[in-house]
Amino acid sequence: MSQTPLHYKDVSSHDFAGQLYQTAADCRLHLESEQELLAPAIAYETYGQLNEDKSNAILICHALTGDQFVMGVNPITKRKGWWDEVVGVGKAIDTNRYFVICSNVLGGCMGSTGPLSPHPSKKGVWGGDFPVLTIGDMVRAQKLLIEHLGIDQLYCVVGGSMGGMQSLQWAVLYPDCVHSVVAIATAARHSAQNISLHEIGRQAIVGDPQWHDGFYANHERSPQHGLAVARMMAHVSYLSESALHRKFGRNLQNRDSISYGFGADFQVESYLRHQGSNFVARFDANSYLRITRAMDYFDLTNGTGTPLKEVFVGSPVRFCLFSFSSDWLFPTQESRLIVQALNAAAASVSFCEIASDGGHDSFLLHIPEFHELLHGFLDGASSHY
Repeated sequence: MSQTPLHYKDVSSHDFAGQLYQTAADCRLHLESEQELLAPAIAYETYGQLNEDKSNAILICHALTGDQFVMGVNPITKRKGWWDEVVGVGKAIDTNRYFVICSNVLGGCMGSTGPLSPHPSKKGVWGGDFPVLTIGDMVRAQKLLIEHLGIDQLYCVVGGSMGGMQSLQWAVLYPDCVHSVVAIATAARHSAQNISLHEIGRQAIVGDPQWHDGFYANHERSPQHGLAVARMMAHVSYLSESALHRKFGRNLQNRDSISYGFGADFQVESYLRHQGSNFVARFDANSYLRITRAMDYFDLTNGTGTPLKEVFVGSPVRFCLFSFSSDWLFPTQESRLIVQALNAAAASVSFCEIASDGGHDSFLLHIPEFHELLHGFLDGASSHY
């Protein structure tokens, strides 16, 4: 792959279409690693109108490779917003009714303070010096944004996958600031299997000759091959075997017979290479390492060994959890463990497993049953607000 500097590096200047909250110069965000970030910036987008009493705000938390552009056209990639199926006028999260907020996570590469941001004491960007983060750090940064917008309590925090981790973390850290939470295709802690998958991807990145210990930007390089391989591996985990078989099977790519070589003989190989190539044009390797590590560290009990129900005791939050039948990355059993803990804590909780063969990515797809149930929960939660 070409080592020409990629367009995503322009994001480090924050000169892009979107909204940016620059915290005060003396704002210090204390991280769980015991480091701190001075005056962090948070890139975000809003959709719809905030009502007079500021009671209709929904925060959407994006997944690992998502961003703040949930609907419409992403001004960076020129593609449709990542949750355009769900958010918009007349959709499950109706922007005629709700004021929708979505921010790029701390450590991301779409404008929020991250490895591509200017280093506070050195020339160039943070690069490999950027601290390792947690899901809790990301949520604390989001809380700064919500306070900036003058919102005391969010009507709902919604997220899928890593976004679901953030939504659950909101309920634990700020239970009085959240009326309801929707956690989709997620877990209360990252599993050994998922940590393993992330580690394979990270090793592909740091083993790339262009890694330069994370300071590749100083060399006008990028570990594109390693990042592409990490994306290819991760993308397979987002799908199901049946979905891959239905879409590709063993169909050959632009040929009538196998080549007896290592080119992309099969359509699925070509598809994965395309996914990897597209990904490196919009994502930063240092961000990928830190965000995957934040997911690995996620554990609502903070590794204390205490029963999960203890973190939910006395919670006033109304919870709704969704899982998908073919999701092997965050299987239904993970959601059931959370539901059982919430029931044991006498919290308000609804749960549904949606039949789908789309794998983990099902929450991003057009699945009317899921959309109707999500709409119904959001609508019903208003009667208790």
